[in-house]
Amino acid sequence: MTDTTARMLAGRCLCGSVHYVVADEFRYAANCHCTDCRRTTGSAFKPFAGIEREKFSVTKGTDRLQTYGQENAHDARCGKCGSFLYSVVRDGAYVHVALGPLADEPTIRPSEHIFVGSKAPWFTITDDLPQYRTHVAEGPPINR
Repeated sequence: MTDTTARMLAGRCLCGSVHYVVADEFRYAANCHCTDCRRTTGSAFKPFAGIEREKFSVTKGTDRLQTYGQENAHDARCGKCGSFLYSVVRDGAYVHVALGPLADEPTIRPSEHIFVGSKAPWFTITDDLPQYRTHVAEGPPINR
């Protein structure tokens, strides 16, 4: 886990079968509009926050988790209610925690929209956050 002085946030699935804790030490947060995130969430985009994997822990219902992908790159849902909870990314080093299932309020907020080049055509982004056609690292925002 992480330093015991870190504020811990709780999250859970809809039915309560899976619970987790995560340190309120997220490194980044974004709204991802890629096709995979839209399919995974069933929504126009996935709001998420990224953190080192060791700062995230499932505390209840590990046996209820259903994962799609490999050990070091997968999405995790509750196998009972289907709630989307998190993704393991970056060769297993980070977890992208979906912000919706958090019970506690994180200090971070999404700071950009990524993969807007493949966003749902029926959705209009109405905030002033920077928008990137693909990933942040692949060029300047398209709305600045």
